[in-house]
Amino acid sequence: MLDGGDPADVPAVAEGRAGVQDEGSQLVAHALATAPVEGRDERWLDLCAGPGGKAALLAALAAGRGAGVVAVERHLHRAGLVRRAVGADGVLGVVSADGARPPLRPGSMDRVLVDAPCTGLGALRRRPEARWRRSPDDLVTLVLLQRRLLASAVDLARPGGVVLYATCSPVRAETVDVVSSVVGHRGDVALEDVRPLLPGVTGADDQLEGTAQLWPHRHGTDAMFLALLRKR
Repeated sequence: MLDGGDPADVPAVAEGRAGVQDEGSQLVAHALATAPVEGRDERWLDLCAGPGGKAALLAALAAGRGAGVVAVERHLHRAGLVRRAVGADGVLGVVSADGARPPLRPGSMDRVLVDAPCTGLGALRRRPEARWRRSPDDLVTLVLLQRRLLASAVDLARPGGVVLYATCSPVRAETVDVVSSVVGHRGDVALEDVRPLLPGVTGADDQLEGTAQLWPHRHGTDAMFLALLRKR
């Protein structure tokens, strides 16, 4: 972990052998990979994979356990970035498709990540200009999309499998409200406690019991939100 400086000065980064990722984003991939599943553990899915940082980490973790990752990204140019990031090991395929309607069989995935498009306000410490690019009206479109993506992820997970929902946002409408809405409207999924899957993290808010909200001033990460769901 780097406490400061320019990551491009690290030889592995400069040579393309390593990537740069916020610790909060790494914790998202770690939580999905370490959540217990019942039975088979071979097919993992990153439903909103672009530009590929979390997909690359998941692929590396999956490869070490004999599993593989399918990465879905709606935009063709971002799907190309995902292909470049993930390499070959641990990857079952990169698909350019709408995550809300992917060409995948329902109930076919053991682990599913929904790193949903969001306002990105959790990364203001790194991108302060983002606050001027967002308005309250953006939430309406984003929240509808987030609910559709999370519902799609639940459909794709098999019984006994898990879904991790994450956003780089502290805005309640994009976090606990989305999770509460999806869980409350269907009987085939249950919310589980994600906090034991976050090593070294203490004092994470849980505005919805079992979820976690990270904060820059408390955890030294972007303001990532995480929620773990299990398919019944």
